[in-house]
Amino acid sequence: MGDLRQAKRYRFGVFEADAATGELRRQGMRVKLNAQPFQILLMLLDRPGQLITRDEISRVLWPEGTFVDYEHGVNSAVNRIREALGDTAGSPRFVETLARRGYRFLAPVERIAGPIANPNPEPKFDRIDSVNAQPLAPGESSAATSKDLEPSAHRDPQPRTRILSTPEDLPKTSFPVVQTLFVLFQLMYLGFYVGALANLAEIGDLLSLLPMATLMFRGLIVAAAILIPARAFILCAALFHAPGFQGKFLKLWPFLLVFDELWSLSPFLLLHHINFGLALACTTLLVYSPFAQRSLVLMGAGNASGSLR
Repeated sequence: MGDLRQAKRYRFGVFEADAATGELRRQGMRVKLNAQPFQILLMLLDRPGQLITRDEISRVLWPEGTFVDYEHGVNSAVNRIREALGDTAGSPRFVETLARRGYRFLAPVERIAGPIANPNPEPKFDRIDSVNAQPLAPGESSAATSKDLEPSAHRDPQPRTRILSTPEDLPKTSFPVVQTLFVLFQLMYLGFYVGALANLAEIGDLLSLLPMATLMFRGLIVAAAILIPARAFILCAALFHAPGFQGKFLKLWPFLLVFDELWSLSPFLLLHHINFGLALACTTLLVYSPFAQRSLVLMGAGNASGSLR
């Protein structure tokens, strides 16, 4: 019988890390993660809940006598891990920073040991992704398992049906760019609300031609009065890198989505100054605005680690 060695695999949340192949996967889809960050991730997964010091990480990544900026190198590698996992330093779900000491993995970790044969040829298995895969019985047809041999990405329907983006779907962009764009979005909406309240008489004349004009007019005033402090909170939280900003924004986002889609009609409040075609063009752009804001937050807007780490 061939020599068997145990390859370490770890499962945590929707992720799975394979030490043998050096791959990180999310629900079967491969997540890009370079060698050094992946090595740190394996150290954390091997000792969940325990402190992994920065010195330990440095000794593993860079042999003695290597001249590198350890501090920057470790910070950069940990940030790459957080980006791959969709995690943040301010509100960590996976990798927690222990100030001036090191890092700790927070989520429960399941260890999976899968035997890998060497050097004998691999037997046929009834499922390619089974932890305890069994060889086919003599004479059993392998045709029944052809679907199981397809890559997991083809078996997972989520990538085809998912509408909202995840951090893995978004490009890696510098922090100043996403932060500036996100802040500009908030200022734009504040301008809408303040401008509407400053021109109530003109808006009232415009709405008077529509059914339920009084109800729409009062709803506009109430919505603007509620959303001004909400936008001010989001703007300040993003500018000052409030801890857990990403999680708080994502919880608030469904509420904002409803109002932002309604306020995408705000260009029609300017029909005294612009024509119908221009108002329609602006509205179609504003319909996408709440989704763009969500993507910017997932790309790091408002995240302290984008500028401080």
